[in-house]
Amino acid sequence: MPEQNNQHFHEPLNQPRALRLGVAGPVGTGKSSILATLCRQLAGELSMAVVTNDIYTDEDARFLRSAGVLPTERIRAVETGACPHTAIRDDVSSNLDAVEDLEEAYGPLDLILVESGGDNLTATFSPALADAQIFTIDVAGGGDVARKGGPGITRADLLVINKTDLAPYVEVDVERMVADASSVRDGLPVLALSKHDADSVDRLADWVRSVLARHRAGSHIPNDPGPMAPHSHPRR
Repeated sequence: MPEQNNQHFHEPLNQPRALRLGVAGPVGTGKSSILATLCRQLAGELSMAVVTNDIYTDEDARFLRSAGVLPTERIRAVETGACPHTAIRDDVSSNLDAVEDLEEAYGPLDLILVESGGDNLTATFSPALADAQIFTIDVAGGGDVARKGGPGITRADLLVINKTDLAPYVEVDVERMVADASSVRDGLPVLALSKHDADSVDRLADWVRSVLARHRAGSHIPNDPGPMAPHSHPRR
């Protein structure tokens, strides 16, 4: 029988299921780093688990396991075998199976983080999988990325502009990038983040706590950023 966390022995039986928080964004924007940061910040107060997505490997899961941010058995890898958006939007069954297996084995859990495989600016989670979603871009992708839009950038519950410590080296104005993002998000929050900046890390953790509080209170309504733009894969 899996070990239980003692602080959760006396949770009420009617406790809501875990908050499922999706993290999406293009390749290299720091999704795995955000997951590791959240685990370091929150694992001492919340019972957590992680599901990662890669097409043919479990590399992201191995990165998180090696970082020691959670017990290794609480980090599951889904090898999608297809384009990343398929497993988070079109057919979420493999991810839902992993999430439900973790809840059954280690529940009650407070928070399950689901990391998408790296995809383009249109990637979004189905609300059948994620109760809330973070979309991440980074300064190394260029200061104009936020202006390019797409449902992840414009309508995800939180937009993270990551790796702000690199801005001087790639000649990006972070304040301008945040302003551009805010102008297309109709009041939804934007967070400039660096894992080396404690204040920004604290603000990220506080945002997750606030969503979790609403989820527990029954007042959080999952937001659907909308379907991905039409896409095709030309034959070669």
